[in-house]
Amino acid sequence: MNVNQDYYVSPDRQLTDGEQALVWKKPASHKVSEEEIRICQEIKRNWNHGEMKIANILLEGDAGSGKTQLAKALSADLGLPYTKVTCFADMDKSDIIGAILPVISGDRVEKMEPAEQTVLRALYDSDGFQSAAELVMNVLGGTREEAALTMKQLLNKIEQNSGDDVVEYRFYPSEIVRAYRNGYLLEIQEPTVIRDAAVLMALNSALEPDGSINLPTEIIRRHPDFVAVITTNRSYAGTRPLNEALRDRVQHTEKMDLPTKEIMVERAMSKTGYKNEKVLAILADVIVVLDKTARAHAIKGVAGMRSFFYWADAVAGGAIAKESLYHKVIYKITTDSEEISLLEEALKNRGLLDVLDQVDAEAKKKE
Repeated sequence: MNVNQDYYVSPDRQLTDGEQALVWKKPASHKVSEEEIRICQEIKRNWNHGEMKIANILLEGDAGSGKTQLAKALSADLGLPYTKVTCFADMDKSDIIGAILPVISGDRVEKMEPAEQTVLRALYDSDGFQSAAELVMNVLGGTREEAALTMKQLLNKIEQNSGDDVVEYRFYPSEIVRAYRNGYLLEIQEPTVIRDAAVLMALNSALEPDGSINLPTEIIRRHPDFVAVITTNRSYAGTRPLNEALRDRVQHTEKMDLPTKEIMVERAMSKTGYKNEKVLAILADVIVVLDKTARAHAIKGVAGMRSFFYWADAVAGGAIAKESLYHKVIYKITTDSEEISLLEEALKNRGLLDVLDQVDAEAKKKE
């Protein structure tokens, strides 16, 4: 497989097999965007320019605008292992730096609940390559927030029942620490939901060009290859404005909106395999109008690329375009009757509802 290494930041670096597996592989459906090229050029141009180095990126935009896809693409472009941390409201400093967990005897492990036994055995058998939260997610499933809560509950239970037992402790670094120490590309998803100011301060300190993280066992310095890509939704329920100190540490920002109609069609063709450009262009027009209308009327939902892909895929599979519009797009934006009427009115005024009827009529003729 030929890999374009034009933007590799450390072309002579030898990754381990495990690290190489973390470097994102671009699928055939991936289309290089202007934002991707611009970021890569900026990073490469300033990589060895000392204080002018660009290694903290902010991608801010609506849900479904391709932020995570772009973050992963940068992993492939820069030749860096990709990992991520998904922030949640009740994150604390242990979620930033990692957790210190007691190593208890096999007899005590046997007395615990089956799920707790599974988690502890996975932790004790681990080689430290994964964070504790990541291990819990792998063995029990669920979200990162649920994994973090499980870890805290397990730790409290062990400590409350430890008595006078002599316990050995082991430090399990977070995903952030692992990326920071080893020089990975780390996507930090939705830091705007974090409530604890101390957590944000810890992030701010880590993102300094010459930053460091204080661990219980040591102080680690920022690896020269570490790249942080912050992805956050704009005006999304539960979010706050991005912390000013955090924003100030960013050296390059991209405003992520819906791409042009031509790019939307091209991506949909690659993603779904549906090659009817005329129909895809009509569906894209509908998405654009719904997106603009939702913004204009402060409707919280989003008509984005994900909705477009799933709608296009349904139409390609024989679904009625006008009917599936509601289940794939409109109801994802809102199920409020008044808001739906506003969206329908906007489509009607542009003649797009009639156009969808024509699409369905032509599809019926071909059956």
